[in-house]
Amino acid sequence: MHYLLVGEGGLTSTPRVRQAVSGRQGRSWTVQIVNPYQHERAFLGPLPRILTTAVSTLPCRHSGIGQSAKDVEDMSKRGNGEGSVYKRKDGRWEAAVTVRGHRKRVCARTRHEAYQWLTATMRAKEEGLPIGPARATVATHLQSWLAGARSLLRHRTWVRYEQLARLHVLPALGAIPLGRLEPSDVKVMQHRMLEAGASPSSARQARAVLHGALTEALRWGLVARNVAGLVRPPQKPAHEMRTLTQPEVEALFAAAAGDRLEALWVLAATVGMRQGELLGLRWRYVDLDRGVLSVCGSLTRGPEGLMITDPKTARSKRRVALPAIAVEALRRQRATQAGERLRAGAAWTDRDLVFANEVGRPLTADKLLRARFRPLLRIAALPPIRFHDLRHTAATRLLEQGVHPKVVSEMLGHASVAITLDIYSHVSPDMQRQAVSALDALFLRQLSLP
Repeated sequence: MHYLLVGEGGLTSTPRVRQAVSGRQGRSWTVQIVNPYQHERAFLGPLPRILTTAVSTLPCRHSGIGQSAKDVEDMSKRGNGEGSVYKRKDGRWEAAVTVRGHRKRVCARTRHEAYQWLTATMRAKEEGLPIGPARATVATHLQSWLAGARSLLRHRTWVRYEQLARLHVLPALGAIPLGRLEPSDVKVMQHRMLEAGASPSSARQARAVLHGALTEALRWGLVARNVAGLVRPPQKPAHEMRTLTQPEVEALFAAAAGDRLEALWVLAATVGMRQGELLGLRWRYVDLDRGVLSVCGSLTRGPEGLMITDPKTARSKRRVALPAIAVEALRRQRATQAGERLRAGAAWTDRDLVFANEVGRPLTADKLLRARFRPLLRIAALPPIRFHDLRHTAATRLLEQGVHPKVVSEMLGHASVAITLDIYSHVSPDMQRQAVSALDALFLRQLSLP
């Protein structure tokens, strides 16, 4: 008896797994598989689906007479609704199947590729899943996914996704048929990005964009696996965190005294509010009598200009208790803004913003950094730091003072306390020393006993 293996190169011999086509029942074939350990399994279904299994084997036998590979191929084309695969005159292979009254076809270089498409299409047809175009490429699916994600993502996030797709993913992978994308292709894309000077973070983000698009393709039955998930991303770079010491914070506040944005610097360095949260803060959410404020929005740039949107995460919406120094700074801010409003007169735009320009309009992040923050650092004789480092400074000082990480996490608006502990792991040695000191004090009496 002769056995055959269906693979990339067509039908080849194999003695390891024995299978027998025992007969055709209606439009289905019963295939019996006997492995080397003599465990038997029977499969009943359309023969093309069985033939296209990646490592399936079929014997060239019918009524005791051996069959050729062409005979097996001819059998695979029979059965209404089962689809067919045949060789064209130009040497390519064509697969065809009728779906909801429409004949879908695809040409492939090999029989294996044609059977792969036929199998995926038949599976999607039976499960009621959307059936993508036969010639869908990474480019067509990624662009379709980006268009659908536009209404689901924050504008700034979508713009970054589109940029990564346009500059990196599409030039490297766009022309590849969606079903033929391999993990090695994704790995080469990452490697070329790094060679061209892109940062590891950009390479990670580009892979994440592709992963999101392929997740949808997998859910819709357009691909058999998400190859981006099989590729290890570049190592996440460790950003050097620069925090201000307590004397440096005091120097910053001294330099900011009398500045029209003094309260902004104080809030950033004491309660760790994000830049967008500060620029989007409105007076209706500030209660100076109780010493609390609510973070309910963040200033971002949208398709129609600056706008206040929801904060970064669900937990970013939070109530924050204010220290006395912040309450007093906000009282001065309200008085300063009242004077500016009187001077502006009809030119004042009332958007209820705590931190606005001289006519009540939103401050832009780049102008805040260039025209206000960096000159303030020079006046205070402080090293150049990012605005976000003020947030790190606030968290570090709180943890060093023994505030519970869960409380710090809630003040910062982190999604979980694990994020807080991961970011500020540099504070852990100090916290451990405090814990040991507490244990020593607890057991001091036992240590003094003879």
